[in-house]
Order: sequence, then C-alpha cells, then structure tokens
Amino acid sequence: MTSSGPAPTPAPKDPAPLHAALLRERSHHDACRAALAAMVAGADLQVVTGEDVSASGADAEVLGHRLRSHAKALRELPEGPLFFGRLDFAEGAGGEHDGLGYHVGRLRISEHPAAPPLVVDWRAPVSRAFYQASARDPQGVAVRRRFGWAPGSRGDSGDLTGLEDEHLSAGEAGEPGATEGPVMSALVAREIERPRVGPMRDIVATIQPEQDDLVRAELAESVCVQGAPGTGKTAVGLHRAAYLLYTHPQRIRRGGLLILGPNRAFLSYISEVLPSLGETGVRQSTLADEIARHPVTGTDPARAAAVKHDPRMAEVLRRALYGRVTAGGADDLTVPDGSYRWRVRGDDLARIVTDVLAEEPPYEVGRERVRSRIVRRIQEQAERRSGPRPASWVRRIERARPVSACVDAVWPKARPEEVLAALLSDPAELAEAAAGLLDPEEQQALRLPRPPRSVRSARWSAADLVLLDEVAGLLEHPHGYGHVVVDEAQDLSPMECRAIARRVPFGSLTVLGDLAQGTTPWAARSWRELLAHLGRPDMKVVPLTTGFRVPGAVLDLANGLLARLGADVPPARSLRHDGELRIRRADGDLPGAVLDAVRDALAHEGSIGVITTATDAPLVRRTLTEAGIAVALGPEDPATRVTVLPATEVKGLEYDHVVAVEPAAIAEAQERGLNRLYVVLTRAVSRLEVVHEKALPW
Repeated sequence: MTSSGPAPTPAPKDPAPLHAALLRERSHHDACRAALAAMVAGADLQVVTGEDVSASGADAEVLGHRLRSHAKALRELPEGPLFFGRLDFAEGAGGEHDGLGYHVGRLRISEHPAAPPLVVDWRAPVSRAFYQASARDPQGVAVRRRFGWAPGSRGDSGDLTGLEDEHLSAGEAGEPGATEGPVMSALVAREIERPRVGPMRDIVATIQPEQDDLVRAELAESVCVQGAPGTGKTAVGLHRAAYLLYTHPQRIRRGGLLILGPNRAFLSYISEVLPSLGETGVRQSTLADEIARHPVTGTDPARAAAVKHDPRMAEVLRRALYGRVTAGGADDLTVPDGSYRWRVRGDDLARIVTDVLAEEPPYEVGRERVRSRIVRRIQEQAERRSGPRPASWVRRIERARPVSACVDAVWPKARPEEVLAALLSDPAELAEAAAGLLDPEEQQALRLPRPPRSVRSARWSAADLVLLDEVAGLLEHPHGYGHVVVDEAQDLSPMECRAIARRVPFGSLTVLGDLAQGTTPWAARSWRELLAHLGRPDMKVVPLTTGFRVPGAVLDLANGLLARLGADVPPARSLRHDGELRIRRADGDLPGAVLDAVRDALAHEGSIGVITTATDAPLVRRTLTEAGIAVALGPEDPATRVTVLPATEVKGLEYDHVVAVEPAAIAEAQERGLNRLYVVLTRAVSRLEVVHEKALPW
C-alpha cells in the first residue's frame, strides 16, 4: 500500500487545538446522526404517503417498490461511524469546490434533500480526491483529514478518538512533518492491522489509489484483477459493485447484479460488506447454486470429471442436441381445414429445417421458427385461394395436431436431462457426437456404468450439473445480469466459465483471482485462456502486487513457492513489517505441538485458524476440544476464536493467527497441493506458525 502524499502532520505539542478539533468533529457527528434518523423517519413516511398516491397500477407498483427499497436500505444500514474522512479544498484554486469542505462517509447525509450535505457518499465524484489526491497532484485539496474511531464502534460520537491531517496544497507542503515519498497514514495502518473478528469488513476508509481506479472503472468496462494475497482484490470487487449500484442504479437494477463466490462459507464471510456500504438486496451466490437443477448425489472419478469440465464438451453436447433434428426424409404434411386440405411437401419441410439450422438459433427458438414457417407456407396457399386469413385462423393452424406432430418429428422436444442421460448411456450416440473431439479412452471415462432407470432417478454429479446447464443454455438463453463479480476465478473450469458467460451476454464482468492460488485440476495457468472461455478475450488484466493484509515475513515465505507453482505471476510484496513467523518441529507429538501453538496464539488478540489436511482435521479438532479449547463449528461462527479447517476450505478467508499443520501432508494431498499450501500460508494477517514433523516442502 503506497501513498505519494506527505506524512501526516503530527499532533501539536499543545493538545488544546487537537482537543478543540475533536470536540467540533464529535458535534458534527451528532448532527449527522440526528439528520440520518430524520432521513429514516422521512423514508418510512414516504412509504406510507406513497401508498395513498393515485396512479395506475403499474406506476403505483414501481413507486411503491422504490420507496420501500429506499426505506429498507436506510433501516438496515449497520450501526457505525457516519464518516471516516474530510476534504478541505483550497481557496482560490478554482472549480466548483473552491474553499469548500466535505466529510466523506458511507452514504450521503443531509438535513433535507436541497440542503448542502453533512456527509458526502464515498462514491460521489468529489470524494475521489480523498483517495487520489497527493502532494504532487493535490487536485485542489488543501487538507485531507482522516478520523480514528474506537475498534468496534457503533457510531457513538465519543468513540471518535483521533484525527490526522495531511497538508497537500503547494502552499502548505513545506509545513513541519510534510515529506515526499511512500508513507502510510498511521490511522490507515491501525485500521488495516487491527484484528479480524467476525465477517469481512469494508475497506472504504483505506482504499488506495490503484484500488480506487479499479473500483471506479466504467460500467461497460470488464476488468480482471490478478491479485496477490493480501492485496484486497475481493474487497475491490465488492466496492466496485457498490460503486456501480450508486452510479448506474437503474441500469444495474434493471439487469441485476450478481456476486459469485467459491463456496457458501466465503459468502458468509463477505456478507456484511455491501450492507455496510448501504447496498442491500444484491444476489450473492455460488456458481453451483446458480446452475443447480438437481441436488448433487453422485461423484465422478477424477478422469471423468476432467473430461466433463473440458471445453470440447460444449461441441459434443451441441452435436448431441442438434443431432435430434431431422433435416431430410420427412413425409408430406397434410393439414385439414374444413372441407379443404393443405399440403406442404417433404422437400419444402427439409428446406425449412435446413434454413433454420443455418441460422443457429437456440434450440427452442428453432422449433418455433420451424412451426411458424410451416404455418406461413400453408397461409400463403390459403391466401392465394381465397384472400387474407384472420389471426384466429393462423392460431388454429399453429395448434393443429398434424402441424405439432410434424414439428415434433423434424425438431423434437428436448430436456437437458434426457439429452445428457442418452449421451452418457449410449456408446453409439456418444461416439457420433464426440467423433474427432474425444479419443476412445475419454469417451470410455464419460460412459455411465449403467443407464439410469429414469431421468428422475439419475444420480447427477457436480460436473453433470455444469453439462446440464450447457444444454439448457443451448435450448434457451438464461436470464442475463447487468454486471457479475466473479471471485476466485482462477479455479473455474472452461465449462464453468461458459456457464457464467451465458449469464452476462451483454453486461460486464469484474473477474478476481490469483493464478498462484489455482487448486482445482482444471485451474487456469493463463488469464487469456480463461477470459476467452468467459467470452472476454480482450479484457484488461490489472495486477495488484502490493499487499497490506499479510505481513512481509509471511509473504516472503510464500513467495518461495512461486517458482514451483507453474503460474506466471509476479511475487507479492508487503508494506507491513509487523507480524510474526514461527516454525515449530513436533518431535513425535504432532497433536501436542498443535495444542501448544494454539495456546500461544490464544495469548494474543484475534481469530485463530488451524489449517490441516481433511484427513487430520477431525483429530486436531478432538485434541483441542479435549484440552478445553472451544472450537468453532465453521468459519461462519465468529463468536468462537479458534476454527479448525481442512486446507480445501480456507480459500478467501483470513485469520489473525494461522497454525499450519504439516505442510508436507497438505502439499502431497492432491495434484496441485503446492498451490493449496500457498493458499494456506497466506491466510495469516498477524502471525503464522508452521507445525511439522516431515521435512518442509520449500
């Protein structure tokens, strides 16, 4: 985390001016709190009066929804400080903010809509200077003030305990304490380094210039962030979502905004960030939940799963589906119409089907095009014989039994489950669809050991659900979102990327990840390849390499693994020189050594994550419990300080203290075990203790 601005002005030797400034700021916060309470009450009143407004049904419904949503968002805003910074613009600098001052917070607060704001929203254009201004480019700012609040403050004005001023304008840059070069605000440092208790916090008070550039990228711009551990990529993605909702509310809400995380534990961890920024009602989900047509009741051998996630399966499935269409050999169609019979010749039917296939529509759209063109042929005959036909006649012909039977014959109905079950159960059909794409061994890996008795009784695996979603997307396009934020994207398979791409055909993407943390068998080694599967091959890739969450000693240890991970990423560097790294050899008693490490960690403030292999996690949990140490049920249980997790479940999570148990076993547990170990080592934000018996794998 860097800043090109001067060092904060130190507190004066005489504390009286500082005390007076604190009293003024506390008084301002009290005024803000009263104004916010009035805003909440006013929003509730607007809901009541809005329900009495005379309007058409549609207009009244839209108005009511907007009023209720606004009132709900204000009521659900978590308690906390109402501002974290202030900007004082220099007099005589010109521009619309000349000589004005603004407090910066999580939402705009004013005594009434036309009054000057008591607090401006951090997403407002004027607030950008809070994150971007520096001594070299003050952007008209004379003084940037940061506020220090007591940890865990619920917004009591007495919790405002400190302030810190940076003098940025050219006329004041030479004041005592003002220096050039990369420095870190003391208040920012304390905020970043304080213990992680409970879910993920927002970073709105500590956003750095390079992060702000990503947060405020244009809506139409898709961005990929290659973020090293501790660089805040997840928080950047969430704040970008909040920024887009603020800047383009109608466009975003019309299409919808989706946050995709790797698992539900991760979603629980980040769940409070958007509400703390005043944004509620945003869909936060996993891709597995988005495509879940059925419960996952089956498992695939590793070889079968790898083939199912391979991008070649998209063409195999397309062939299997459209192979049901019959473009030639159809019998003549005869449709009775009173005393007359209309006929469409078989060769005309074949041309209709061939023409529709050439247009490559979604399968269901193609069916209806075939139907409408058959009806059009009949209508042309009828109109040549006796003039125009009414719409009721056209609808009757469309529903005529011979027409429906003909459409079913040449372009049959299809369900994803039927298509996939038939493909995986019938070696001949699979061989035809996979010809030139999958070799015989790959086809054999895909075949079901026995066909399901029925589609309903089939045991679908997680990879099957991805294939079912592909077929469903061929049948008809799913609902599209205006913007999708995808976290831990490096672990997505090509087929999973296609599932996401289908859900944002015309919107934009924020893709977050770290190639070094790719742990699935199909994890990406190149962003260009993954982005191509997302349908955005030219998306800008922005690296974040400066960490301010993970201590430097911990990152140095993890960087030692990079050369062996097969990922072309730059090493991370940390601006934090605090923290602690310890290596503890077990000497024949691994559980006892883990217990000692946890007891040492308990002497410090903050959360503790004990990370081991899935096989050893129950033993470690039992050892701690029998020693009288309370162990959380999972990462979603913030009330208990100690959590024992398998290495497979820690991605995206952070703990003040991490006890990494037997790194060699973690590295050996799976194909990309070293990548998994890299993830484990970088979960610590204060202390990392490595406990081992085997030789360390670095």
